[in-house]
Order: sequence, then C-alpha cells, then structure tokens
Amino acid sequence: GRPRLACAVSSGNLDSMLKIYTAGRRLRHEDMYSPGGKTGLCPPHASIVYSQLARMAFPGIKVVMGGVEASLRRLAHYDYWQDKMRPSVLVDSKADILCYGMGELTMLEIFERIKSGKSLDGIRGTCRYLGGRESAEFNSDAVELPSYEEICSDKLAIMRATKIIESEMNPWSARRLIQRTNGRILLVEPPREPMTSEQFDRSSELDYAYMPHFCYTEKIPAWEMIRDSITVVRGCPGGCAFCGLVTHQGRQLVSRSCESVLKSAQNLAKKPYFKGTISDVGGAAGNIYGHRPKDPEICKKCRRYSCIFPNFCKNYAADEKPLLNLLERLQKVDGVKHVFINSGVRLDLALAQPNLTEEIIRNHVSGQISVAPEHLDNEVLKLMRKGKAGEFEKFRSIFDSVNSKSGKKQYMVPYFISNFPGCSERQMKVVEDYLAKSNWNVRQVQDFIPLPMTMACAMYCAEVDEQGKPIKVNKGLAERRKQRGMLKNNPAKRSGRKF
Repeated sequence: GRPRLACAVSSGNLDSMLKIYTAGRRLRHEDMYSPGGKTGLCPPHASIVYSQLARMAFPGIKVVMGGVEASLRRLAHYDYWQDKMRPSVLVDSKADILCYGMGELTMLEIFERIKSGKSLDGIRGTCRYLGGRESAEFNSDAVELPSYEEICSDKLAIMRATKIIESEMNPWSARRLIQRTNGRILLVEPPREPMTSEQFDRSSELDYAYMPHFCYTEKIPAWEMIRDSITVVRGCPGGCAFCGLVTHQGRQLVSRSCESVLKSAQNLAKKPYFKGTISDVGGAAGNIYGHRPKDPEICKKCRRYSCIFPNFCKNYAADEKPLLNLLERLQKVDGVKHVFINSGVRLDLALAQPNLTEEIIRNHVSGQISVAPEHLDNEVLKLMRKGKAGEFEKFRSIFDSVNSKSGKKQYMVPYFISNFPGCSERQMKVVEDYLAKSNWNVRQVQDFIPLPMTMACAMYCAEVDEQGKPIKVNKGLAERRKQRGMLKNNPAKRSGRKF
C-alpha cells in the first residue's frame, strides 16, 4: 500500500555505477551485493531510478533520498563511467530532500517534520533543490560554489568547488553552501554533528536481524564475507585524495564503548552460523579504534582535510590502549576462539603504535593482513595524501620480525593504485622494480577510479594538483593500460610466484 509518511530511497552501500562497471568501463562479472552474485539486478544511477519509480507509484508523496551514492553525488560532479559532468542527483531524481552522511539522526528529524507537516528547511546534513520562486527570493550568507554550468564549461571549476567543499566539512564550523543549477539554487546545509559514543552504541545495539532479507534464497557474497565481523568505529582521520569515505562518514572518529562491542560479540556468538571466529573488528581502518582529539574544542575550529597528513595533528591522540583492551576482552567472550582484524591497517598509524601493531600481527591476523601503501614514490604519495615511501618497508620489517619470533607463516596483502593523476610511468616503475626485486606478485591491482566529490577526481578532471600545478593524467583506456600492466605483469607474476 501507499506509505504513511514518505518513500525513503537508497541505492545500497555502494555507488551503483561503481558496483556495475569496472575501471575499464566494462560490466563487472559479479555483483558481490546481489544473491548468487548475479549482475543486472541494480540499475545505473539507482538513486535516481528508484526515486522516479516512487513518484510514479505514489503521486504526491514525499521522497527522501540517502545513502552513499546520494552523499557522493549531492552536488554537481563528474561521472567517470559516462565521462561527463552531472548535476546533483536531486535535479534528476525530483526527490524532496537528500540526506547526506551517516543519517540516523538526520532521518529521524526529517520524518518527524514530515509527520507533523513542518518545513524541511534548515535540517543539518541535508540538501534541497529550491523551486524557481524560492531560488529568486533566497537571501543568505551561504558560500557559493561554481555553478553546474560553470563546472561543465571550465575544467578548473571542479577543483575550485572541491577545495571549498573540503573546507566546509567540519560540522562545528561549516557554513551553508549553494550551487546554481539550471536557473535554480541547490542548497546544502552544514554537516550534522557526529553521533556521540552513547548514541552510536544505542544504534548498534538495536534488534537487527543480522541476516539478508528472507526473500533471498541464494547466498550473497558480500554478506558471507562480513557476517562474522563487528563495526566498532566510524569516520576516518586520513582524508586520502582518492577516497570517498570522508565525504560520507566524515573525518571525526566515533568509537563504540567496549561494553557495547562485547554485547555485539555475545550476540554474534549465539548465531547458528558462527563458528568461533570474529572475522573483523574495525571500520575505515583496523587500527583507529579509540582515537580522539586531546582537546575537542580545537577540533571544532579546524579546517584541515586530514588529521594525519601531511603530518600528525598535535591534537590527535592515536592511543593504542583502547584497542588492545578491546581485543583482550573479546578473546574472553564465551564461544569466541579467534578475533581477527581484516580492515586495512594504516601504515603511518601502525608505526606510531608499536605495541598494538605487534599484538595485531602476533594474535589477530587470519593468515594475511591487508595494508594499503597505494604507491612507493614520494611525489605520488603526496598527491594521494598518503604517508612516506619508507613506511611500507618499515612495516614489512616489523611484520617479518614478529612472524619469525612467533613461528608463524603469515602474508601481507598490499594494495597499489595505477594511473593515479600525476603518476608517470617512471614513478610507476618504482613500484614495479620493488616488486621485481622482492620477487613479489601483487594479487590485487586497483586501476584508479575518480569517485565523485573526491580531490583525486578534481585532479583527474582539471589536470592540475591542489596548488594548481599542471599534472599528466592518463584518461583513455589505451593510455591507462601500460601502468596497470606494469603491476599485473611484473617478473614475479611471470615466474608464477604469488605474493
């Protein structure tokens, strides 16, 4: 029947275009989030399609859009797979309001207002596409971004827009943003303040089914991977240029209390499918739980895009004790035999937390550990907003040393990116030579994908770095093939040795 309040629309936990297409703009062979891994069950630009279908099915009803795709496409953006600039998803979807970021609290406010017949104006963490009259009468001290038309006609405009957006992401000091589109105004309210730890606990402890919907009869690959895991922290302090996570979850970290995580572990241990191993305790990274600002008031005025790049903020407390304590207590939960960390470990933090790093390697690695050096050339790493080239080798030494002392044979799974904006073949060869010298064959190579609203996407489109210096960008598939091949076809690969 007709929904009582509104239709709430999301494309899922991944941008639909990223889910459907590869970096080579070809259809993927498997959809990890669909039953049986079947493809073709999710339409391109799903948020728009679902919103339009809701309008058709229930004329006159309010349509509320949210989720990852909505967050990354809330403003004019570049769509890599269509190779063109697109306006905010609100423009094509005709939704009444867009909820961006982690929306538990925002959605409560939206639906309470709909229920009581109040205006949807001024809700933090939302966007609205104002009507013609409302746009003409709009009077505010909002920060104005380059218009959609300007972004379409001037390739440098998206860089200007991205830098402004990044500077207005702090929920305590951000201002309203506006972007003129097709003669009307797209209004973006400041981000909502992150949940408190207590609110995060309550949300995480709700009576979820912890199962796929009962209508699915085939296994869902992504579910099989994460069903034994527990999310313990939200947000990311990194601000990497290629990652959309900060755009969606924010830079401010919120960690669940140890007691709340233990409740989740006890609940998980009762599930019929649980075999005694918690596959992951993490979030955006495996070693950020419990990190916090030393003085929260300083953070409320900060406009940095990263807490740890180009250097560690003096106000950032990378305390290793909370996670050490959590891991120790989880091991004592009845029915739990092993507790692993499979979220990628940040190398810069791992080197700053020696006791935690040794504990993870010694007791909480499921045979292999994921790390993300991304590259080994300092110039490229700077463009990526990552650490220093030597961090990977230092971590490798620690990893080998701990394994040698403990008598374990464990492996690292590193992630490298080819064709990042500004990366030349000479710089890519630094990675290729390192792999050849070590006789290593990387199992996974990520060819760069410019995700909407990321700094790397702006660099890809504008062909300049953050300071406006021109950079070489490989765009055509033929141009991109060589760097990708340098990693996929390195000497270790040819010799058959696996990493």
